[in-house]
Amino acid sequence: MPELPEIAVRAREMDAALTGRTIAGIEVLQPKCLNVPVETFITGLTGARLLGTRQRGKWLVTETTQGWLLLGLGMGGEILLVARDRLPEKYRLIFDFTDGACLSVNFWLFGYAHYLPPGPLEAHDMVGKLGPNALDLSAADLRGLLQGQRGQLKAFLLDQSRIAGIGNAYVHDILFLARLHPLRKINTLTDAEIAALTQAIHDGLQPSINKGGAFYEVNLYGEKGGFTMDDVLIGYREGQSCPACGAAIAKIKTGSTSSFICPHCQSL
Repeated sequence: MPELPEIAVRAREMDAALTGRTIAGIEVLQPKCLNVPVETFITGLTGARLLGTRQRGKWLVTETTQGWLLLGLGMGGEILLVARDRLPEKYRLIFDFTDGACLSVNFWLFGYAHYLPPGPLEAHDMVGKLGPNALDLSAADLRGLLQGQRGQLKAFLLDQSRIAGIGNAYVHDILFLARLHPLRKINTLTDAEIAALTQAIHDGLQPSINKGGAFYEVNLYGEKGGFTMDDVLIGYREGQSCPACGAAIAKIKTGSTSSFICPHCQSL
């Protein structure tokens, strides 16, 4: 599933490659991914000029002259800038541009293509409920978000209404970098630990952004991301040695998800 690094990279690519283009037509093969009737979606965006794309949590948000186009890739997918005669084998939507290029959108399992009329982005039911982007947080911001919370740390970090962008792919290394156990009670964290967690969020996400996102996702031109398992510190490395102390990395159950931890560096 794409998380903040992959979405941030896609947003950067789309902003550079698509801004200024005008949508000439739209083909929808999967109506259930829309938030409005097909006719409303097509009418709302046809003729729109793209003004810019940015990342908001795990959403790609494109502002246009006729409202907003919001793409959520769900469990994954491909957004490809291609020519009509070079379409990929699978796609769910196609946006044709007046210059002859087109944007092909595919969802692996589920995903969203939403239209929001002109107005505040916060009016969107799903995006409007998101917490701040993870990489925008200072230690003071994070301390404010954690204040009064009594639950477990990992569940909080994965709650998109609290902090947007972190998922189960990157959270293991983030918690390891902060030397915090995923089941740690939030109300026991010290100011120093919150500062360490803030830095760990940046250090756990930025390297993937720098390398174009995870290797299992592709960019706007079909090229795979450069962040591979060699770059992962402890996530999904059960039984291997901790890079800090050499202890065996353990896989533990944390609610409805599993977590990978160093039992020595992240004691509860």
